[in-house]
Amino acid sequence: MATQRARRDPDQQERPVLGRFGTRALEIGENVVYAGIALFLVVSALVLLVVAGKTTWGMIGDLSQAPVLELLDVLLLVFIIVELLFAVRITVERRELVAEPFLLVGIIASIKEIVVLSVEAAGVLGKGAQFDDRITEIAVLGVLVVLLGCTAWLLRLKEREPDEGDAPSPA
Repeated sequence: MATQRARRDPDQQERPVLGRFGTRALEIGENVVYAGIALFLVVSALVLLVVAGKTTWGMIGDLSQAPVLELLDVLLLVFIIVELLFAVRITVERRELVAEPFLLVGIIASIKEIVVLSVEAAGVLGKGAQFDDRITEIAVLGVLVVLLGCTAWLLRLKEREPDEGDAPSPA
């Protein structure tokens, strides 16, 4: 009777000891890798915050546009790293890859580049090809932001729909 129940419910079957050990070893390895990624992301964010502090301190003597742009660039990079850290944390908690945090990182990174390129484009205004190249890059990144935003929106719509198996059966 127990063998019949085990055949019907595959989750109840005993896995071989070697299979359980291998699965557990891979799980531990996965956790170590995720912890290493998280550690490097935290250290990177802290180093960038120190750089942002140094840049802010340097702005006291230099009231030009360059240090402000550098500060904005560094802070947006910190924001990207924190979002990646959030993505790693969610992946570890849920034991599944969640796409939305990565889409947000892509949107933030694209916006960061748009800001930097906009300032660069203002600097090469009237220089023909250089200006045209910056504007083309800004346009491509703008389209990318819209596409990533639409993808995130569609993903949220999909997550709100009931699963196919949850629908009530017709009477």
